[in-house]
Amino acid sequence: MSLRVAPRATKQSPGMRRLLRRFAPRNDMEAIMTIKAVFFDQDGVIIDTERDGHRVSFNMTFKEFGFTDEWDVEYYHELLQVGGGKERMKHHWKTKGFSKQLSEEEIDSLVKEMHKRKTTLFVELIETGKLPLRPGIHRFMKEALEAGLKIAVCTTSNEQAAKAITEKVLSDIKFELVLAGDVVSKKKPDPEIYNLALSKLGLQPDEVFVVEDSKNGLAAAKAAGLKTIVTTNHYTEKEDVSAGDVIVSCLGDADVEKAEMRKGEIKDFDGVVHVKQLTGLFG
Repeated sequence: MSLRVAPRATKQSPGMRRLLRRFAPRNDMEAIMTIKAVFFDQDGVIIDTERDGHRVSFNMTFKEFGFTDEWDVEYYHELLQVGGGKERMKHHWKTKGFSKQLSEEEIDSLVKEMHKRKTTLFVELIETGKLPLRPGIHRFMKEALEAGLKIAVCTTSNEQAAKAITEKVLSDIKFELVLAGDVVSKKKPDPEIYNLALSKLGLQPDEVFVVEDSKNGLAAAKAAGLKTIVTTNHYTEKEDVSAGDVIVSCLGDADVEKAEMRKGEIKDFDGVVHVKQLTGLFG
């Protein structure tokens, strides 16, 4: 008498999961692994923070510390190519110099001190409602939760600023994970922050899509193997974000501001991007 041994279960590769989804019978589709989470960048995605938030806070800080440096809108656009606020100040010091002479020994401690003050000023702008949410972002997050998806924020912005947004401005949204500031050693475009989020949530790249807004953020997401929708803003609308799977001007709200489609095809798109449309596209 011979015994039949059940085949040993093996972990499916992302390619195999996509193949199974493609050929699965319609009534079995829910049993096949699909999108489980959405990762959001913060600055420029959740709140249009760069021009009227971070930039203004930097300039206020410089004035308080006795500097005459003032970053205008266009120059700050250049600085955005450098990931991280402390890194931008150091880049400014190396390339242009501050209005007061600073030695290499002085710059590190001063940058940390100024960045701490700048963050306090920035958080005050958020908490006083001077920096509103981008069109459609709150609705989109609510849709994601209603669809059973996990929500994470992955930002190089300071942790204090991230908490002000996730715990106060978006207090009715359940965030599964918030990664911010110096939680990783390498800033975007390095994929470290997205790889860390995947690891902490126990997810595979094909189970997640990302909402980003910039060339650096997009590069980080793509290097982590993630599908991406790019919502451009004043600073990033001229950047090369053509690698994004979908590109729109914003997520859109029917009664506030509708989105313009710049790349991609979303079924039944009417100026408002819905979670179910993207899970259908990416899943």
